[in-house]
Amino acid sequence: MSPRSDSGRSAGVARAAACAPWVRTRLRTAPAAACALGLLVLVTAFLAAAFPRAVDTYESKGLRHDLVVEDPRRSVLELTAPPPALGVEAERAAAVREAALGAVHRKVLAGLPEPVRADAFQSSYGIRTTEPIAAGEKWLPRPYGLDPELTYATPSALPAHATLRDGAWPTVHGEVTTTATEVEAAVTEETAKALGLKVGSTIAVPTRGEEPLTVRITGIVAPKLPGAAYWSFERLLRTPALVPTSAKGPPLYYWIAALLLPPDAAPALLSTTGAPEPYWRIAPDASRLTALEVDRLRSRVASLESGPELLKLRALAGPAATLTTDLDVVLTRYDALRSAISPVVTVAAVGIGAVAAVVLLMTGGLFAGRRHSELALLRSRGGSLRGIGGRLLAETAVTAVPAAALGLLLAVAEVGPARLWPAVVGAAAVAVLVCVALPLGTTLLHRRPRLHGARDDMMTARPSRRRTVAELTVLVLAVGAVAALRRRGTAAGGGTDFLVSAAPVLVGLIAALVLARLYPLPLRLASRTVARLRGAVGFLALARAGRASVGGAPALLALLVALTTAAFGGSVLAGVADARDDAAVRATGADARISGEGDAMPMPDRLIRDVRKAGGVRDVAPVQIEYGVPLPSDDPGVEDAKGTTLVGVDPGTYAKLARATGIGPFRADRLKAGGAAPRKGTLPSKDRVLRVLASPAVAERLGERPRDIRSQAGDFKVRVVGTVTRTPAVDTAGFLIVDAASLTHRQTTTLLVTGASPDAKALRAAAHRAGSTFAVQLRSEERAAFVDTPMQSGAEGIYAAAIAAGAGYALLAVLLSLLQTAPERTALLARLRTMGLTLRQGRRLLGLEAMPQALLAAVGGLLVGWSTIVLLAPGVDLVQLALSSGPGSDALDTAPLRADPWSLALPALGVVALAATVAAVQAWWAGRRGSITELRAGDTR
Repeated sequence: MSPRSDSGRSAGVARAAACAPWVRTRLRTAPAAACALGLLVLVTAFLAAAFPRAVDTYESKGLRHDLVVEDPRRSVLELTAPPPALGVEAERAAAVREAALGAVHRKVLAGLPEPVRADAFQSSYGIRTTEPIAAGEKWLPRPYGLDPELTYATPSALPAHATLRDGAWPTVHGEVTTTATEVEAAVTEETAKALGLKVGSTIAVPTRGEEPLTVRITGIVAPKLPGAAYWSFERLLRTPALVPTSAKGPPLYYWIAALLLPPDAAPALLSTTGAPEPYWRIAPDASRLTALEVDRLRSRVASLESGPELLKLRALAGPAATLTTDLDVVLTRYDALRSAISPVVTVAAVGIGAVAAVVLLMTGGLFAGRRHSELALLRSRGGSLRGIGGRLLAETAVTAVPAAALGLLLAVAEVGPARLWPAVVGAAAVAVLVCVALPLGTTLLHRRPRLHGARDDMMTARPSRRRTVAELTVLVLAVGAVAALRRRGTAAGGGTDFLVSAAPVLVGLIAALVLARLYPLPLRLASRTVARLRGAVGFLALARAGRASVGGAPALLALLVALTTAAFGGSVLAGVADARDDAAVRATGADARISGEGDAMPMPDRLIRDVRKAGGVRDVAPVQIEYGVPLPSDDPGVEDAKGTTLVGVDPGTYAKLARATGIGPFRADRLKAGGAAPRKGTLPSKDRVLRVLASPAVAERLGERPRDIRSQAGDFKVRVVGTVTRTPAVDTAGFLIVDAASLTHRQTTTLLVTGASPDAKALRAAAHRAGSTFAVQLRSEERAAFVDTPMQSGAEGIYAAAIAAGAGYALLAVLLSLLQTAPERTALLARLRTMGLTLRQGRRLLGLEAMPQALLAAVGGLLVGWSTIVLLAPGVDLVQLALSSGPGSDALDTAPLRADPWSLALPALGVVALAATVAAVQAWWAGRRGSITELRAGDTR
């Protein structure tokens, strides 16, 4: 090897050693900045990946919950077939024995189309009589003299689903045929208690032959899971019932119950008169269902009911087999709830996504500002934009890509099982935004050389034509989105409308643009006022605030959008809580309600006294309620058959109750009756007219002149003196409220109790002493009945996270905005200290300088959040989100969006507090460092 080659290689190695790797050098030089960027990307990627997984998770859990808690009579698929045709009796008997029916059952379960899956344990098969058979045994109970009627069934696997309490399991002795004369059976404990059955009892069942079939009770059993599909699809198997006759006149009741035979005793039922038929009941297995399978599940269920899949079932169970289920109704109701919730949740997602994007861009702007001198030097020494951008991309990607991947992994680990690709797309979008926006935004600032010293502040900046056009475009989009949302609501016909969902973000964007243009005006006015005062700190602070860079506009935008989104999310949660409170109040009418059956049972005076003495009771409003009071008609002799509800009240206590609950408030003096009050037991005089408050429909029917009313409380004339849309005592659309003291037959049928926390135990004890027919309803219990379904709790959790994330990003935007100008402010304090500025004055200077923008963002956020909710409230209905479960699910027709003061005020106050805290900390830190450390020759800060 030649000496020349050795020397060239040594020179190349020396040059390579002199050029240190860019990325490694930058990470070693500024590790704190890289870690901060990585943490921000990690959190944002986690949120972006967790949102679609959370939506998938709560939607799937909601579907499973709906199917699990649904009445098995609606969710179970029942396959039935006619009994075997007449023919060879041995073949007919073999067709209904357990072996034959079990084989069909297993083939049916194996052949179910995906995603229809069966819970094999709760599914059952057998043969049952479809028509009850009267039992003539004299010892059976007959409450109204009517014979009880019994059904007979041979459910499969009875020992696996019941516990033997007495006797022995029913079995067959030998081979049971259609001509059998005796079989064994079991009954549940409830059936045995109601009908007086015991081990050894026999029932004679009429048959088509000469001899009846004797059914002997050999065992009494108790269901292991009474609410499961095995027992609850046909509740008669476990619980007897008193049912009324269908004849006209007063109803007469008789018992109906079921006896459980062993599966191989099925041939004996073919000879009875109960129209027996084989059945296969398929309990759905919802443990693996997901929300994405709803459409397929609905399609497969329809095919099983009347489609190609039904033909496959008929090939197994017989050509006349039919399948019936209401599972499609359950799926339709689930879809309605999901369609109502999804658009509202999308509003939160779009808002937080916009805020996160703005904060990421602000982070890029902070990095670009801090490294402006470094990159300008590289550019002046021949560095190309492509080369600088490539190095910045590599430097950013080394931090952002692993952070985004870690955020994705955390989201997958923390949020339940769901689709992976939406989470990957969300995390990848964050990584791409950071890796592209930061290098691109930084390099574009160095396309042309820029001279130092030019002012770039909000006071002197003049909007360009491009900015004006962009602002007008955003204004048109925002107005269109708000108009669309107010007109058709959050649910678009073809799915989620993202333009409508982005309406809060667009409103916040417009407000940010308007406030950025108006910001210099109050500063100029304040500066003129402060200039006349003694001291330079105030004037200097306002001058510094007015010279804030136009780069602070993104911070204002981020703050307004974050505060608006947090206010919107908090208002959704407040609206849900208010709707549930309103529904609970309407269900009871007060904090507690005591009444008898049908609000028609008279209450003894002792009960009223005991209730008044109960703990926690503040006031008691006695009410007399009578339903079905006929209304007079303009046609002679014609009355309203449906009638209305008469409510007799004590005007004072009832008016106070109405004001307290906010349901139909009125003045007590409006119910004073004219004329002399009737004596007890006497008919009212014809000229006596009672003043009444009526619902709008009843008031329109009665008109303004006195009208005759005939009721059990007495006959009298009424004149409508006012209308109220609702009243606490009743939850009906038509009612009349009258002073109870004016009624001929006075009696209290309902007590409406108010109090902070009435003693439920004492109230129930008082009601029980008065009679077993009186029941106590508490508003707190009605409110607690609105238990969140997984879909509701998931949506509310997303909105709670939206509030927290919005507040967090808002505070981060403030911090980034202050950090961007922190070096300049530190240098300013150092210069002013050399001129005699004290530490206290320095703190005041930085605090006053930071306040204008913080106050602008806080006040603007309050106003924009409130105005956004007011604008969008007519298009947002929270009924499905609030009241899809609970006893009063249909109590409210609408649940409007309402502004929540705490969601409006707390984030705004946090912005101001953070700005003041950062300014104070910076002043303290700058005071610890000497002026010589901060001031250097050639420093352009």
